[in-house]
Amino acid sequence: MKKHVSIIIVNYNTPQETKDCIQSLSLINHTGFDYRIIIVDNGSKELLSFSRLFLKKNPKIDLINSEGNLGFSGGNNLGIQYAIDHYDSDYYLLLNSDTIVSQDFLQKLYEMMEKDPKIGLAAPKIYFHKGYEFFNNSYKEIEKNHVLWYVGGKVDWLNLLFYHIGIDEVDRGQFTEESETDFVTGCAMMINREVIERVGRLDDSFFLYGEDVDFSLRVREAGFRVMYCPNSVIYHKVGRSTGGAGSNLQQYYQTRNRLFLALRHAPFKSKLTALHLIFNILRSGNAIERKAVLDLLFGRMGKQAFI
Repeated sequence: MKKHVSIIIVNYNTPQETKDCIQSLSLINHTGFDYRIIIVDNGSKELLSFSRLFLKKNPKIDLINSEGNLGFSGGNNLGIQYAIDHYDSDYYLLLNSDTIVSQDFLQKLYEMMEKDPKIGLAAPKIYFHKGYEFFNNSYKEIEKNHVLWYVGGKVDWLNLLFYHIGIDEVDRGQFTEESETDFVTGCAMMINREVIERVGRLDDSFFLYGEDVDFSLRVREAGFRVMYCPNSVIYHKVGRSTGGAGSNLQQYYQTRNRLFLALRHAPFKSKLTALHLIFNILRSGNAIERKAVLDLLFGRMGKQAFI
């Protein structure tokens, strides 16, 4: 019997990006396994819909709707539950709606995980999609589409930072080795079914940002390997559904969830650093940062009004 992969895409007010992503998925290789694309329309202002012609060209789609915006974690969890109920999948791939995939990206992830059952999570090499680089004017035209966004994740408890290795670098072949990584990005995360059964799913407390780091740390604590797969490649139109880098929404959730992660997972000394940072933000942070900290202290997690 063929193995099965459920590809879960959460759409939030990005209908064209979602359709572009689906069209790139229609060309993927899938030797040894079958797949289904589950689209979660996550409380968008206008319900996502597909024409008959689009569905005819992309027949592997299930579209489900949430009653409201469940955030990144809640939307993906809804998709995972649907996949469990309908397909009993061996793997779940969480994929951002604002991505374009290469033809063999899923094949390479599948092959990596199949060869080692101890791998719980795996993520591909992710480039900025051309024109979406943070420092667009810093690159030659020939370098665009080769600017790295993710080639592994690093947790720095000393400074309470969680960052992408290699971000903003031009790919010159410096990240070609498979490697274990501190965390995989939720932008494209392949999950072994056993992880869902033993560890659970994404934590809805985060709503947006940081849930992928938390999930990766929980998966590693359960004894699974968390891997970067350099032979799998996708392209990311960064920040399409969250207002872009530096938005108030991003600042709020990253501030709150960064501290939440530290208080949950960090060594004792780093927890003290987190408490010191909380004090400094309350004393001299901006209004968005102070609200983020106050919501954390009063247990107001999940979705919150951030202004």
